[in-house]
Amino acid sequence: MSLTKRQYLMVGGLVLLAVALGVAAATLPKHSEAVTVPEATAIHVALDQELASDQSRPGDHFEATVSEPVVIDGKTVIPQGAYAEGLVVDARQSGRLKGRARLQLELESVSVDGQNYGIRTTSFRKAGGDHKKRNWEWIGGGAGGGALIGALAGGGKGALIGGPVGAGAGTTVAFLTGKKDIHLRPETPLTFKLAEPVTIPVKG
Repeated sequence: MSLTKRQYLMVGGLVLLAVALGVAAATLPKHSEAVTVPEATAIHVALDQELASDQSRPGDHFEATVSEPVVIDGKTVIPQGAYAEGLVVDARQSGRLKGRARLQLELESVSVDGQNYGIRTTSFRKAGGDHKKRNWEWIGGGAGGGALIGALAGGGKGALIGGPVGAGAGTTVAFLTGKKDIHLRPETPLTFKLAEPVTIPVKG
């Protein structure tokens, strides 16, 4: 059956209309649904940079990458690989003979689909090792070694002299080697928990 010119025009118009509707549907923004991530939800990240108790300062910002997706009711709200930014809340370097190192961190924001969302989390806290036992071992060991050398060299009197000298040497070694700072390398895994809910739109 042959089509008239008018019918050709009508068919062509319908085809063009269908194409235009398809293009419009493809370019329309997808529907977004707001999903609330509840308090105490864990956010797992990996550091993008090194942090250290003897280098970082309170108020410094750090960058991290979300290492596990946050899924609520089957919907991925915060995808794996999302950018996150955090804050150094407290940082104290180790003393040589006393004073533990401290490092306290919190997350401040995550980026989803190019949009930053402020968040509040509980703190990640880490403390350095205790000096006391180690220092006593160095000082006591130095005193014992000094007393032994003094006794071999000069009998009882030498032991009396060698003991304090050895203790002094042990104290010096403890002082020179006693710093126990905290160093978190890039890609170190950290876990924070939301201190309050956060609502993030999820594209349908």
